Amino acid sequence: MTANARPKVMGIVNVTPDSFSDGGRFIGLQDGLDHARRLIADGADILDVGGESTRPGAAPVSEADEIARVVPLIAAIRAESPVAISIDTMKPVVARAAVAAGATIWNDVTALGFAPEGLAVAAELGCDVVLMHMQGEPRSMQAAPAYDDVVGEVLAFLAARAGAAMAAGVSREKIWLDPGIGFGKTVEHNLALLAALPLFVETGFPVLLGASRKRFILGLDPLAVEATGRLGGSLAAALAGARAGVGAVRVHDVRETVQALVVQGAIEGA
Repeated sequence: MTANARPKVMGIVNVTPDSFSDGGRFIGLQDGLDHARRLIADGADILDVGGESTRPGAAPVSEADEIARVVPLIAAIRAESPVAISIDTMKPVVARAAVAAGATIWNDVTALGFAPEGLAVAAELGCDVVLMHMQGEPRSMQAAPAYDDVVGEVLAFLAARAGAAMAAGVSREKIWLDPGIGFGKTVEHNLALLAALPLFVETGFPVLLGASRKRFILGLDPLAVEATGRLGGSLAAALAGARAGVGAVRVHDVRETVQALVVQGAIEGA
């Protein structure tokens, strides 16, 4: 992945029965492939394929089940499209299988910390890696998140994980950082991180922002109970990311996000 004039748009392809926004909608291979095709037609630069939900309270999935969900879909997408494909997993075994099937990015919510061999496998695969911050683990991360200085602590964590990745042999130019909006954070924590995005960009690593349909939007707008009713807040976050200089935004609503970014770019270039 490389940064460009506007953030790249990463479209979400969840082949899980329990994802917070679209769980069960695209669980079959054909449904997942049709959704991927729609996202590409809508302007997605990257497809992020996930086979295990990381929503609050989510239950773990076995390596075998996760591979069975994501690998056939990645292979099918790659067979008909050159689009960049990201595998959203914390498991090195799944990442290895996904890369063999055609994925070129490993997006890990644990910043390669889930398994002892994570760093070494990332170096071996030679793909881009997204290191995300999460306080705790998915089942309990939203129970009582607490920080003395959320921005400073998240920055320090990501800097340490990037350093560990490079020490293990991952090339610096292949490392992306993600502040982990919604992963062990309150509404106030998320807003502080969004406001501080320029600091993350200043690290010199490209930044991935994933704020689409997150629950912090509900915290600001009590009417946005349904995840699909949070488009306005999602676009606001994506545009804030673009202004800060992030390299990519991870979203459910690809067409609307692409349009918003194009219009914002046109206004700023006028």
